Amino acid sequence: MKNNNRSIAFGPIPSRRLGRSLGINNIPPKICSYSCVYCQIGATDSMSIQRKEYFSPEEIYLEISEKVKQLQNDGERIDYLTFVPDGEPTLDINLGKTIELLKPLGIKIAVITNSSLLWDKEVRTDLANADWVSVKIDTVDEKLWHKIDRPNRKLKLEEIIYGIKAFASSFKASSFKGMLVTETMLVKGMNDNVESIKKIADTISEINPDKSYILVPIRPPSEPYVEPPTEENLNMVYQIFCNLVKNVELLAYNEGTEFSYTSDAEKELLSILAVHPMRKDAMAVFLSKANVDWSLVKKLIDQKELKQINFWGNTFFVKILNEKNKMELI
Repeated sequence: MKNNNRSIAFGPIPSRRLGRSLGINNIPPKICSYSCVYCQIGATDSMSIQRKEYFSPEEIYLEISEKVKQLQNDGERIDYLTFVPDGEPTLDINLGKTIELLKPLGIKIAVITNSSLLWDKEVRTDLANADWVSVKIDTVDEKLWHKIDRPNRKLKLEEIIYGIKAFASSFKASSFKGMLVTETMLVKGMNDNVESIKKIADTISEINPDKSYILVPIRPPSEPYVEPPTEENLNMVYQIFCNLVKNVELLAYNEGTEFSYTSDAEKELLSILAVHPMRKDAMAVFLSKANVDWSLVKKLIDQKELKQINFWGNTFFVKILNEKNKMELI
């Protein structure tokens, strides 16, 4: 059941890939099939690969449609409705139905998935109606996969890679008419070496996506030892990718400060931070738009709703997920 203090819709937020993205949080925190070492939301509390209903498609549609109407009345631009929740979006068994309900809103729909359930034909069918789908390939090495993505023990990397390729094939056969991209997150000392990168790039070249993104951690990660690669290694990775894969883009910069505000500063801020940590400069812009001062942030920190973290020279604000919130949301 939905917690009244938690919104399914959040944003729009500035996205490095999708412009102005209105987020759809269709999974309660932190239910996922992975517990990635670099995850900006923190470690996975409930590891699962079982699809189920968390919110009804009608409930999601109602909140998103109301938010879209409000934003459009305020003159806000929305480039995508993006399924990018607290956990893995394809764990929602109603994902395909929800996408169908949202289509008449006339805004492109994106899904950012960790790919872990793409071995399931029903998941591939659900994703086929989206306009933009991102699949994650951090490594194709079994041992590295367990170190970086820390998957549910029932998952098999070989089956996941097969599922990604099957989904890509359906795109070429025109059953998936949207844009398919891959994302590879680099972690210093783990998957940023020549051997690992060549294997990843070879696999991505077989998938033949519309675009391949190379990312580095820019927000506070789940594990404190996680760091972005050196500039030298990042350049090496980019060169290898460009030699083997078409349309490569390196995302090693922040997304900007233009987070949207409409009516309830505290509720909207907590909804954004549940999924997307915010830098101090972006927080200042948000507070200014909402016509509130830093006392709101101080109050939320005192109430243990937020915490402040420093990561690579930047100060971030992150939502604290406590046990009470989890119980209310599940």
